[in-house]
Amino acid sequence: MLEHMLDRNRQALIDTVRGLSEADSRRRLVTSLTTPIGLIKHAAVAAERRWFQCILLGLDASECDGNAIPGDGSFVVTEGETLAEVIAEFERTSERSRRIAADFGLDDTRTHPLAGDVSLRFVYLLLIEDFARHAGHGDILREQITAAR
Repeated sequence: MLEHMLDRNRQALIDTVRGLSEADSRRRLVTSLTTPIGLIKHAAVAAERRWFQCILLGLDASECDGNAIPGDGSFVVTEGETLAEVIAEFERTSERSRRIAADFGLDDTRTHPLAGDVSLRFVYLLLIEDFARHAGHGDILREQITAAR
């Protein structure tokens, strides 16, 4: 059930950007670095890679299959990256997270430098909440973009 809910929220987040133009996906409508495309980038970089690859697998950020920086930098999308590429990156990273999680029990723990001992169950619940919240952000941004047309 936890895996299913996480997958639902991954898809909900992606659905907030599907069909947006490149320009609209990069529109900054709030004072933070949050943009529709940035939300997807953040989900891959700061959420999936940090929690599954760095925390669960114990990889150094430099050993991950892409950028794994936390914080505001995880929302940054380069000029050369397209919306389709960022979505594909998130989908690839999510698939790797599924494979990593398959080797853990829900109560297996690892140590997070700030949160202390965390289990796979904790990671699932945290990301379910995180992606649901970001899908809500994406819905609001998309509503603002569509209303402005």
